[in-house]
Amino acid sequence: MKKFLLSLAVVALTAMGGYAQEAAPVTGGPEITVDKDVHDYGTIKQGANGSCEFAITNSGSEPLIISRAKGSCGCTVPEWPKEPIMPGESAVMTVRYDTKRVGAINKSVTITSNATTEATKVVRIKGKVLASENTESMPVKKQEGAPMAN
Repeated sequence: MKKFLLSLAVVALTAMGGYAQEAAPVTGGPEITVDKDVHDYGTIKQGANGSCEFAITNSGSEPLIISRAKGSCGCTVPEWPKEPIMPGESAVMTVRYDTKRVGAINKSVTITSNATTEATKVVRIKGKVLASENTESMPVKKQEGAPMAN
């Protein structure tokens, strides 16, 4: 009976000790900071320059390496720094949006890095592309069996 109680006490103390320990916060290492979370183009014309920039700063203590930056669709193309960003330094990521597409812009770019607290960072672009004046509307083809609109 003593062995059983002793075993039970050891298990209870071990379990309590596990709950008492909190995860230590990560200190040191690379940290990613971006100058803005959203770039707003506002209202731009079709075919306008759809390029914008995000300044990426390493606010950590070790080199920041961006391994990938991916747009949410093929119309959003990021170009990110391939070289490590040293502590305290900044680099520029350029994002190009295809402004041939008319309508609302609401896209994102996911940045993947070796940052210790935020390994993936999402930035967004937004705005609206208006059709340019020289864009002629294409004639609508009549579908077989469908009545023509007046």
